[in-house]
Amino acid sequence: MGQLVDGVWHDSWYDTESTGGRFRRSVTAYRNWITPDGRPGPSGKGGFPAESGRYHLYVCLACPWAHRTLIFRALKGLTEHIGVSAVHPNMLSEGWTFATDFPGATGDRLYGLPFLRDLYLRADPRASGRVTVPVLWDRLSDTIVSNESAEIIRMFNSAFDGLTGNGQDYCPAELLPQIEAMNERVYSNVNNGVYKTGFATSQEAYDEAVAPLFETLDWLEDHLSGNRYLCGPRITEADWRLFTTLVRFDPVYHTHFKCNRAWLREYPSLWGWTRELYQWPGVAETVRFDHIVRHYHYSHATINPHRIIPINPVIDWHAPHGRDGL
Repeated sequence: MGQLVDGVWHDSWYDTESTGGRFRRSVTAYRNWITPDGRPGPSGKGGFPAESGRYHLYVCLACPWAHRTLIFRALKGLTEHIGVSAVHPNMLSEGWTFATDFPGATGDRLYGLPFLRDLYLRADPRASGRVTVPVLWDRLSDTIVSNESAEIIRMFNSAFDGLTGNGQDYCPAELLPQIEAMNERVYSNVNNGVYKTGFATSQEAYDEAVAPLFETLDWLEDHLSGNRYLCGPRITEADWRLFTTLVRFDPVYHTHFKCNRAWLREYPSLWGWTRELYQWPGVAETVRFDHIVRHYHYSHATINPHRIIPINPVIDWHAPHGRDGL
């Protein structure tokens, strides 16, 4: 995970020496919003109206943050309106690349660029910061709308409803306080918690991260034993934000990131809930375990220096989930 500094690429990993071994995620730089009429959203500038074919999504199929956007693209009927390019799962010294020698890696479908950083430089030749996915690109103004997944899924949830006629709302106003509270706890302790655990370079940092991770998983298990979804009987954004972490838990986070106090499949309610969301119409097609397993084990040389790809457990994701009675 390198970075650009004034338009120049630097192959530099996250600095954990200055943080006592603690992983700290970088803040995303592009925070504009697509809105129905192009007016400014909660942040950034305006000029990005919802239009078919105008926007393009750049993702890594292994990345849980990018996965959120693919799920909302599917759920909200946007597959015919927003194109997708998927990077290669290997993230090495050149960062994300558009190499195509892995099934599902599409190359850059818009410009034929070799590296994702070249897209950032197309938007700003003197760009500085981490080159991350997802990226929501505007073909008309030739720039990045957003690289913040939490905000991209909010756009997808409602901005294009007038175009698609899909009014399914995964962030209803009456549940927003509950959704936000759930998102905050899950993000800190689970979504980002697995990374804080896996990328820790000191015992103290690891212990600080892994304890709240499993405390939160225990709490979620108890919560879902009496609730169909995280915020009650209705599925919401909060569920999909948690799902993209949990679907990766047993294949990579448990062992590769040392989150190994328990397997996800040892939590009856969480395991059934994760399978239910996997089986949701259109969602399984967004999950690429080959990219997930390859990316994590091959790209993180500090964790797996010999880049050995494990065989992994055989998991039946289509087994009955048993959640219908809640």
